Amino acid sequence: MFYILLILSNCRLAQVYVLMPLSLHGIQMAYFSLVKKPRNSGPRELCSRRDNHKKSKGTGIMKQCNAFKLTFALISSLMAFSAIAAPPPVVTDDPDDEPLHVLSLSDEFVRPDPSAPLIEHDAAVAGIVSDAPFAKVTKNLAPAGRGERVSANSTTDVWALSDYAYTGTFNDPCGGDPEAGIWIWDVHNKNKPEFVGIIQSPVGSRTNDVRVATMGSGDILVHSNESCAGGPGGYEVYNVDDPSNPVQLASVRIDDPNALTPLIFGPITDVGVHNLWLFSQGAQDFVGVTTETVYGNFQIYEITDPANPVLVSFWGAEELFDPGVVASGDFNRNLDAALWLLDGFGASANRFLHDVTITADGTRAYLANWDAGLVLLDISDPTNPQLVSVALDPANGSLDGEVNSHSVWPSEDGTIVVEGEEDFSAWEATVAPSNVTFGAGNPIPGVMAATSTGDAFEANQTGSAGFITASSVEVTSGPLTGSVFGANEFSGNNFPLGAGSYTGNFVWIGRACNGDPILNPLGLGDIAVVRRGACSFAEKSVNAFNDGAGGIVVTNNNPNSTPWSGIRIWNYADPANPILASIFDTECSASTAPGGNCDARGTYSSHNVLVETSGNRVKAYISWYSDGVVVVDVTNPYDPIEIARYHRAGAEFEAENGGIQDIWGIYKVPNEPWIYASDRNGGLYVLKEYGSGSAKNGKD
Repeated sequence: MFYILLILSNCRLAQVYVLMPLSLHGIQMAYFSLVKKPRNSGPRELCSRRDNHKKSKGTGIMKQCNAFKLTFALISSLMAFSAIAAPPPVVTDDPDDEPLHVLSLSDEFVRPDPSAPLIEHDAAVAGIVSDAPFAKVTKNLAPAGRGERVSANSTTDVWALSDYAYTGTFNDPCGGDPEAGIWIWDVHNKNKPEFVGIIQSPVGSRTNDVRVATMGSGDILVHSNESCAGGPGGYEVYNVDDPSNPVQLASVRIDDPNALTPLIFGPITDVGVHNLWLFSQGAQDFVGVTTETVYGNFQIYEITDPANPVLVSFWGAEELFDPGVVASGDFNRNLDAALWLLDGFGASANRFLHDVTITADGTRAYLANWDAGLVLLDISDPTNPQLVSVALDPANGSLDGEVNSHSVWPSEDGTIVVEGEEDFSAWEATVAPSNVTFGAGNPIPGVMAATSTGDAFEANQTGSAGFITASSVEVTSGPLTGSVFGANEFSGNNFPLGAGSYTGNFVWIGRACNGDPILNPLGLGDIAVVRRGACSFAEKSVNAFNDGAGGIVVTNNNPNSTPWSGIRIWNYADPANPILASIFDTECSASTAPGGNCDARGTYSSHNVLVETSGNRVKAYISWYSDGVVVVDVTNPYDPIEIARYHRAGAEFEAENGGIQDIWGIYKVPNEPWIYASDRNGGLYVLKEYGSGSAKNGKD
């Protein structure tokens, strides 16, 4: 066994070092296919084709690509792989680097965490103090009861069956902590949900998703596993006929299904599962699984015998690029497909599956396939999924050219489909970049802050004093007194602040690159405030230190901000040819900066969606993070109308909720007015929907 090192140059997207374990035969195949006989859609054309696609976000990742050079280096398999593999993606001291992670074949052969953008956003806004006004909107929705779980960023999705609701747990607490896992709530009395118990997560794993349904073998619960501290992936199966005494039936681990994956990426085993869906066809029961494999992200397991799940089929977006590619066993075709999967639109470019919704009869699967779009599969034969259509319109489907197909739900007759877009690349000028590291030589502690923070200090260059922490820049005196700016501590080669702080006078000194003037003199131990750009972070810190600074705040240099994301409503009257009917955004999801009703700490992307048909009316129920729960009438898909919302803000609510409103999950009791919403900070909320007019007290 040898390794092949591909050096891809002159193409910003392709500036990666890809170390792939290959046999001699594999090397011959790669050389022949990539150098001697490139396919029409192979890497050379893929590179040039991507150059013609101007990104709507980011920093010109798709700049001119003049050549695609391949250099082959045979490296003994005895050499330590970790010494030359590409490092984890971070914002480094490269002056051209930006806080965007472009997926590549060098990502340690592991798909990035689908929730990483949310985690980074949490960190970026952790130090911001809001001055947003109190907002309480209960238009046609009112709280009836609550299952309290006050724990920051801890609660994930919610699902329910009969008189029990189930909520998951995010990264903290992680599996092994007694409070990590699926929380079970008795909601017989909607006004007073009662905590029942916890289905423990596997040690080191989180439970992003939970589904429960009555199946042939009883009431079955499945929950996803994703590592939060080195734990397993896959999913777990339980019988919850008695929710107070769940019985574990199976624990399933999942590997990438493509036999060529080890040759392209190295082994990809025991991957995470992000979402699931339970469905039946006659006497047979199944679970559709969204896996974090590279190929075959949608997998169907038969669980008629829930103690013995059996994989019956898999399908992935690579089939859109090259039908039959995995079955072909052709290395060249599969490599081309991998490069395509790692590309896409906008700031978060990839074409991996995020979520799936399956129709009540179990014959159609709607796949929210990120930048591959909204995919409809015929699964009437679960062993052989067939493509029906792809709904994709980057130009008209969002406010900023993103696709990010995240969630989906069809109307009862399938003629209207609501798709949620999730986008965390928003308000860029007002949010501090995260995952930043100094290069070699940094001599002082430092944090990264937003462009807008730099603007404030540039306008008030001296006279302010205060302190920096790992998550904030706080001004206690001077012209900016009372200002608290979000920040992120540099990781690599920093002098960590940890839980502490560094105090001093803030002094704006400009870019602080070699040869640049220091705009204002620094006193010994002052905190230098500088602008990003033109040189490395480390160079700025060395120059600031040499002029007397004891700490540094590097402010970003991106003046452009984009909006969040909303929902797309599709006309599926002809399922083979879906038509984008409209898009819908809230005030805050459409905004490009915080202010007014839009809290600087908030997350205003849509998250999950559920659609209910009642008579001739079709309504979408959306968990919209800091916009709360939003209900949109989509009966006319070309004219969506918001008809209800539950939104809370203000100090009193935050004290009760354990933080800002942050609605992750949504469940609607069919044909009843009850809605279950999971808040990442506050746990379970039971809401009641009313008709037109102001909402009544939910306890009436």
